Amino acid sequence: MTGPSPALRLVQWASSTRTFAKLAPHVVPALDRAVHRLTGGKVLPSARMLPGLVLVSRGARSGLERRTPLACVPEDAAAATWILVGSNFGRPAHPAWTANLMAHPDVEVHWRGRTVPVHARLLKGEDREVAWAKVLRFWPPYATYQARVDREIRLFRLTRRG
Repeated sequence: MTGPSPALRLVQWASSTRTFAKLAPHVVPALDRAVHRLTGGKVLPSARMLPGLVLVSRGARSGLERRTPLACVPEDAAAATWILVGSNFGRPAHPAWTANLMAHPDVEVHWRGRTVPVHARLLKGEDREVAWAKVLRFWPPYATYQARVDREIRLFRLTRRG
């Protein structure tokens, strides 16, 4: 079995740096949102490196619609099941979208040009441990993010509703 390509290793290294953690939250989501909107939901630039979706949720306090581009770990594309990782690029606080999912777990995702209604479940205990191992195999830099913060990174499993 071969390892990741040199280009992928470079991206993984870069995404583990503190500089990336400072810059990426301001650049990546804004670019993703703009391109996704301009292409009618067909293109998500960050998904060129990692699978990505746009989470459409309601604000935990405001109730307003929020559109958040996120990397995801597809578990079963046919069954429309994904894992979302609340890493916040290794920054100290939980990302706001995780509170939104905890307050309003029935949401939609835009995945490869389709809108899919899903239910989000915060993973705990053994479910989280199994999913975390899968997440680390998928994208090892998440381990660096976890080591950098004094909180347990939240993991959510999204499953198709209906």
